[in-house]
Amino acid sequence: MQAVVQDSTRTVELFGVHFMGLNAANGHKLLLTVGAVVVVWLLGVAIRALLRLLLPRGEGVRVRFWPEQATKILLAALLILTLISIWFDRPARFATAAGFLTAGIAFAMQRVITAIAAYFVILRGRMFNVGDRIVMAGVRGDVVSLGFIRTTIMEMGRPPALNSEPDTSWVEARQYTGRIVTVTNDKIFDEPIYNYSRGFPYIWEELHLPVSYRDDRQRAEQILLEAANEHAVRASELGEDEIGVLQQRYLLRPAGLEPRVYYRLTDNWLELTVRFLAHEHGVRDRKDAMSRYIIQELDRAGIGVASA
Repeated sequence: MQAVVQDSTRTVELFGVHFMGLNAANGHKLLLTVGAVVVVWLLGVAIRALLRLLLPRGEGVRVRFWPEQATKILLAALLILTLISIWFDRPARFATAAGFLTAGIAFAMQRVITAIAAYFVILRGRMFNVGDRIVMAGVRGDVVSLGFIRTTIMEMGRPPALNSEPDTSWVEARQYTGRIVTVTNDKIFDEPIYNYSRGFPYIWEELHLPVSYRDDRQRAEQILLEAANEHAVRASELGEDEIGVLQQRYLLRPAGLEPRVYYRLTDNWLELTVRFLAHEHGVRDRKDAMSRYIIQELDRAGIGVASA
């Protein structure tokens, strides 16, 4: 083995083979590159450890979200600037190489570049944070991680009416299925993003009850309202900030948040629908408790659930 290093422009020779492009100068830059990557990686580990000390788990994922994203961006920018400084010591050489490199990358990695651009759009537009409940590219669930290229979602089940896709969920409610789904960020440019948490962490829910036209519909309506008032979120439970969001963004008044029953006439029965406010999490538990109470009170009142 013989390595030629008398001149920094001469190639390295190994077992009589000259390695094209590998000389003393490039070898030195390669070692500096490895060292820079290791230093930036260690710096990232140190910063994340410091964030864990300053922002303990009890603070919640939403509080840690922005410091973590800022750390990723700063470390990536630092690494890129360091590598450019190592490999392109002459501005003219860098401009020429950057032109060819940019053209090649733009052609070969269109989707990746779009995904990275979408990452900054998500941050700048505040479309969602880690911990938000969203629907993205047909995937419903809670965001557990946000990266430069993809978003990781803890999947939830979907009602049967929404299970029209070939890969349907076997959980027919908004509870975790156990699957972790990764979605590329570029999907925000193609499809709408539904956010259950942004600004106002509540949703309006409905519970339907078909009763016969011969039954006591007033008592049935009263039972539905009792169940909603007992288990749904009341307007008095909302904070002043949340009510302010409703009034400013959605032009709604707190009086419109109270449970209400609506009638719908059909050929077979009278459909009573109670509309109520619920928190974004735990909807199935609330509807389960309401259903148990409604069945119990309907039995006491002698009112049956109508069927065709």
